[in-house]
Parts: sequence; structure tokens; C-alpha cells
Amino acid sequence: MLLELKNIFKWVNSGGNRVFLLKDINLTIEEGEFISIMGPSGSGKTTLLNVIGMLDNFNEGEYHFLHESVHDLKEKHRANLYKEYIGFVFQAYHLIDELTVYENIETPLLYKKISKSERKSMVANMLDRFNIVGKKDLFPSQLSGGQQQLVGIARALVTNPKLILADEPTGNLNSKQGEEIMELFKKLNEEGVTIIQVTHSEKNATYGSRTINLLDGRVN
Repeated sequence: MLLELKNIFKWVNSGGNRVFLLKDINLTIEEGEFISIMGPSGSGKTTLLNVIGMLDNFNEGEYHFLHESVHDLKEKHRANLYKEYIGFVFQAYHLIDELTVYENIETPLLYKKISKSERKSMVANMLDRFNIVGKKDLFPSQLSGGQQQLVGIARALVTNPKLILADEPTGNLNSKQGEEIMELFKKLNEEGVTIIQVTHSEKNATYGSRTINLLDGRVN
């Protein structure tokens, strides 16, 4: 088992009332699964993804990740855990404008104790894999949306994560680019990477082995 959420609640206080973002979420994900999370806007999809990715805290419940009790961990330990095992792919790419493609991909490696020569070969491997060697010295603003998304995925993968969390990974792409990204995820999944994607697209959801439907913060 890769991760398990037990009775997870998350809320915000608004005008003296509790507004629930997640309600009593129970979820078990095995290594090697490809999960699609669907639901209308405001149903809690991104919040759930952020909780799984340890970017967001929750108010009640238990979260176990690779036999670690995330709910009991201190902030620093939790950060180490997700840097070690989780790669994020966002709809808005989140590339750093002032850094080149090469530097963007290298960024997650700088948090690890990896020698410069090893970093170089890991980044080279990603540039090669995504056919963006010729783009390595360009800045994000010089790339198309599809290329930016590829760089975002390369950056997520460079650390060899066990789990990839993707939030609307094809949201800003045309259908051909979107299909290429989904085929890429499928291939990664076949290589053993666990993937959880949030998507509005029925078509993208079919790439997954299982779909989780959320409504008003609950699993339907």
C-alpha cells in the first residue's frame, strides 16, 4: 500500500461557521495505480490532491504514507517525505520565469544531496527523454504551452518519484498536446509510477485504472 486516508476532514471557519472542504474522506491507494479524481468545480478535488501531496494540512483524521503517519509528523519531516517521493504537475506549470529550462528541471535536485555531475546527468536524461535538449537554455516565456508543460513534467520526474500528483495536467493545452501528455503518463504508469490526476475530462479519466468522484468534499 502506498497511502491511506482515514476519516479526513478539512474545514475553514467563515463568519463563525465551519465550511467543510473535505468531509470524511476514506481512500486507499496501492503502488502502481493510476487514479483519476473527478467532480464539479468547488467539490474539493484540488484540496484533496494538496492534502495527499502534504502541501495542505487537514483538521481531523489520519494519513498514512509508506507506513509513515503523516498526521503525526513535524513540518520538516513531512516536507522531506514529499520531496523524496512525490512529484507535482500543475495546470499553470509553475515554472520559474527567471530560470532556464535546464535550471527549472534541476531545481528539485538542489534540495537533495546530489553531486553536480550526477545532477547534470539526471537533467540530461530528462531533456533527452522529452526531446527538449535544444530548448535547455531557453526561458519559459520562450516556450509554447505544450513545451512548458513538458518541462513541468520533466521537473516532476527528475527525482524519480514514487507518486505523481497532476492537477488538470492538460488544462491549458490543445487536444493533440493533451493526448501526448496523457500517453506519457500512461507510459510512466506502466513503468511503475503511481499517478493521481485531477481532471474535468472524461477522456483523460479513462487513462486511469480507477475514478474517484467528489461532490461537496465527499467521495461519491
